[in-house]
Amino acid sequence: MNAFGSQSMAAPLRRVLMRSATNSMRDADRAAWHYGPGFDPSRAAMQHAAFADLVAASGATVEWVGDREDGLSDSVFTHDPSLMTDHGALILSMGKDLRKAEPALHEATYRRLGIPILGRVEAPGQVEGGDCVWVDKHTLAVGRGVRTNQEGIQQLANILGPHGVLVYGFDLPLWQGEEACLHLMSVISPLADDLALVHAPLLPAAFYQMLCGRGITLVHGDADEFHASNGLSLNVLPTAPREVIAVAGFPKTQAAMEAAGCVVRTFEADALCIACEGGPTCLTRPILRQ
Repeated sequence: MNAFGSQSMAAPLRRVLMRSATNSMRDADRAAWHYGPGFDPSRAAMQHAAFADLVAASGATVEWVGDREDGLSDSVFTHDPSLMTDHGALILSMGKDLRKAEPALHEATYRRLGIPILGRVEAPGQVEGGDCVWVDKHTLAVGRGVRTNQEGIQQLANILGPHGVLVYGFDLPLWQGEEACLHLMSVISPLADDLALVHAPLLPAAFYQMLCGRGITLVHGDADEFHASNGLSLNVLPTAPREVIAVAGFPKTQAAMEAAGCVVRTFEADALCIACEGGPTCLTRPILRQ
């Protein structure tokens, strides 16, 4: 088996990078990190551990970024500081100032694991992993918004182009403002290579047309649940095609996925995902999907 490689959003998850919430979130300043009133560090750590158990139970090996009290509370959301390809890891450049130190944690971890570094997005370029969606192994869609800019997207295109990957940038709406970030993956969660959960009203129109043109079936999440959860009802992690982990408490969206043939496992995440605006996908950086 390969040790790394992921240019699919929903192929079976074999290896994944995570970081415990036990120490990194312990003394988080709720206002500074834009966490909601439901944030509780001890409960967040317990909910994160329960989620990690679900990921491991799916058959994936969890590789841990070292957990220490370094003040990087958002570092538990390991999806954003790097992107994995079939040729090595891309070290990204964060659009949120408080997260600028996180890519170095990922690079150190990849070096420890023996995973090659394919390239880096350098300032003034900005790209966060939550804005990156593999449409297929040769097509990467990237949301251009408050956390990812055109310079960053161009750098991705320059790095990935020689490896046969086309990179497309799509403009995102501001929605609820700069602090309450809207990533491209805030409005789409692939469920299989030909199936995706979406909130269509916030999808870039050209991206919507690309999905439909590629024959990808769209499952529409419940709009009321999407707004009540600030988008977290839509943030689900595929551990295999049509097998997903989701935040508990959104029965209409869960039913829509099940009607499309998905098996949905849930965990309680009010103190972690709902309070901190990052869901199951955000808590993981796939290292190997195959």
